Amino acid sequence: MRRLFGVALFALTMICGPAARAEETEYDPAKVSDSLKAIFQFGSVATKQSLNANTVTLITGTIGGTYVQFGADLASVLDDGNKLRVLPIVGRGSVQSVADILFLQGVDLGIVRADTLDYLERKGFAKDIKRQFTYVTKLYNEEMHVVAPKTIKSLKDLEGRIISVDLPNGGTFVTALTVFERLGMKAKFVYIEQRIAMEKLKAGEIDAVIVTGGKPYKSVSTFTNDGRFHLVTVDYAKPLQNDYLPATLTAKDYPNLISDQERVDTIAVPAVLAAYNWAPNTERSRKLSLFVDAFFTKFPTFQKPPFHPKWKEVSLAAPLPDWNRLPAAKQWLEKHSVEAVTRSRFDEFLKQSPAAAKLQTDAEKEALFKQFQAWEAENSARAQLRPAADKR
Repeated sequence: MRRLFGVALFALTMICGPAARAEETEYDPAKVSDSLKAIFQFGSVATKQSLNANTVTLITGTIGGTYVQFGADLASVLDDGNKLRVLPIVGRGSVQSVADILFLQGVDLGIVRADTLDYLERKGFAKDIKRQFTYVTKLYNEEMHVVAPKTIKSLKDLEGRIISVDLPNGGTFVTALTVFERLGMKAKFVYIEQRIAMEKLKAGEIDAVIVTGGKPYKSVSTFTNDGRFHLVTVDYAKPLQNDYLPATLTAKDYPNLISDQERVDTIAVPAVLAAYNWAPNTERSRKLSLFVDAFFTKFPTFQKPPFHPKWKEVSLAAPLPDWNRLPAAKQWLEKHSVEAVTRSRFDEFLKQSPAAAKLQTDAEKEALFKQFQAWEAENSARAQLRPAADKR
């Protein structure tokens, strides 16, 4: 009997032991997750109010694009229980995002290209549209990629050719059409999704594919090149200088399309974190102020791994001609003297630059300021990458 009791006790120990150990090592999510506590500590009505009060929605871009990755980064860094939540939404591209910010209920922010609003006004789709928008900050520069056979030596060789410019919801077609108009060129543009367009290019059904996006852009970097194709140079011609920036692509960006030590000059268009121009002291304005304070305060985090390398190009204080800065963003920058530092550095740059003496108009000065910002962003990125390279 005693032996049977001992066997039963041993069996009970074997059954309860793992459970006891599990209880010691496993954690109650409610004890370690602020998000869970924030969600479920209230009743249903209070929970609904709490979730909506400090949630900021952000329209990004299509799957695989840089906008989506930026949205994910913002949510990762800024989410703070019931104090702030950033909710990224997969979008359809720059043109659609403009409409979503204006008309889609619940959308607070969106990422658009700087040339999109100008295009919509120029083509008569909207009037005084910039007055309805504000911008939080200029983000990164989106490079124009022109993938074509090696027989195409320059953009001028595409005169009259068949060129894919992605779907009309996005911003690539806006940039492509604007550039060709500014340069006095004509082509037959077709609107084909990028992956399909790349296959048609290889089959010889179209002459080139234009992609405007932050390098390295997935559809370009994953393009299977059999040696027939390359990236075409886009000269930084004077008609483009008011709205675009000079940029460079290298083998490091696209080893499949650029040979070692080669560089391909192109242009870039700024991506903008934009918002509707809400009236002061409204609930939507309050939420944007909450977002700005968290975003600008934690901004240095975004410029470190593992976040997208394009964050290294972002300058919070960079101005956008003809755009109005979101008041909360402007106040934050002034309070922390960020904008004054940027302008003072540019003034010093002008004193030391031979080009400064040749400047005649405000437009020329603004174009040079854009070049200065691009130069500073590139040098900043190199400086941040250098310590990591030295450790290897």
